[in-house]
Order: sequence, then structure tokens, then C-alpha cells
Amino acid sequence: QDVEAITPQTLINIRPVVAAIKEFFGTSQLSQFMDQNNPLSGLTHKRRLSALGPGGLSRERAGLEVRDVHPSHYGRMCPIET
Repeated sequence: QDVEAITPQTLINIRPVVAAIKEFFGTSQLSQFMDQNNPLSGLTHKRRLSALGPGGLSRERAGLEVRDVHPSHYGRMCPIET
């Protein structure tokens, strides 16, 4: 082929990439459906954090010191929603 006619679509098969993304967002413990009842519920859903799950802590290891609010978290996360 001519070098000028080569496009990213001819070099890369996008189907495996799309399948991996759909599989992650569809089956991962870290993904959740967005709460879209109203704009405020969507905002609180986006600010919700969790230290549990893959790569995080287990329920047995999550002590009280993990649940404390660090001073750098003020204004960035809601300790009640989290």
C-alpha cells in the first residue's frame, strides 16, 4: 500500500479493544451504574469513593484508621456518602 493511504484503522483491529472495555465496565466490581435520578444524585455518585474491591482492602483489614477523614480530603469527598 501507499504510505499516504495508511490509516490507523488499517493498522489496528479495534474489536479486541472494544471487547476488553465492554467486559471491564460490564463485569468489574469497580464499575457501577450511574445514579441519574436528578443532577444532585449524579454529582454525589461521582464523588463517592471506596477502598474496597480489587487492588484495595478487604472488609476484614479495613480498620478505623482507614475510615478516618484525612485533612486533605475536606471539600473533595463526602465522608457520609463514602
